[in-house]
Amino acid sequence: MDQLAPAARRKEFGAFLRSRRERLTPAAVDLPSGFRRRTPGLRREEVALLAGVGITWYTWLEQGRDVQASAEVLAAIADSLRLEAAERRHLFALAGRAPILPPAQGEEHVDESLWRMLASLDQQPAYVMGRRWDVLAWNPAAAALFGDYGKLSGDERNILHMLFANPAHRRLLLDWQELAPRSLAMFRTESARYAGDADFLRLIAKLEAASPDFRRWWLAREVLPPRAGHKRIRHPTAGRMTFEYSSFAVTGDRDLKLVVYTPLAEDDTVAKLRRLVGN
Repeated sequence: MDQLAPAARRKEFGAFLRSRRERLTPAAVDLPSGFRRRTPGLRREEVALLAGVGITWYTWLEQGRDVQASAEVLAAIADSLRLEAAERRHLFALAGRAPILPPAQGEEHVDESLWRMLASLDQQPAYVMGRRWDVLAWNPAAAALFGDYGKLSGDERNILHMLFANPAHRRLLLDWQELAPRSLAMFRTESARYAGDADFLRLIAKLEAASPDFRRWWLAREVLPPRAGHKRIRHPTAGRMTFEYSSFAVTGDRDLKLVVYTPLAEDDTVAKLRRLVGN
């Protein structure tokens, strides 16, 4: 069965390429239509030309032959076929390679359905953060625990800015000395594809100027994968509280993450949170 799987995957890879090629018209990729097209869509040689690869080699890919395409070549073919993000991920998955996805641009948006889901988590502080770790949406429980995000604007509503340049937020975190460098290492990992982006550079420069700790740890270039953990809070009115937190990718947007804090029995956190949110 294991020996058959690669062949089946190559066959599906070739069939997917062919289906995407056949749905495109020459006009869609700025090519002349020509005469007497016997098949729908683009010809194989036209895709090969657009992607900058050999026609024979591209034909072998569609035929499901055992040839290897680099991530860069797959990205060029995906661009030539005008693949959307989900199609691109599917193509790379069939080829057994990690996709090269272009950095997202423009304003980030949180759907109303996600806002409603956040509101329903009345006993779990939760928020949605974007590609730069800006807090884009939150529920009343998160505002009760961490403060009203609505009173912050611009870079102030960024998780790293709150960690390193917001003294009130820093005082909330009993384990700041361990939490801050870990968070920064995870941010560096997740933001790698945005290296050089103007918004990221502005935030980093601001934090380097505001915090010697940020400057020292950023220069260390530590990286960590996203991970769940515990966070101990010293709340100004409720006192000490302990939460378990996890983050989840939001369907349909690879850069949005839902972060949920679950109150633990430790420090009587469940009862304290209930009093904080008025339930």
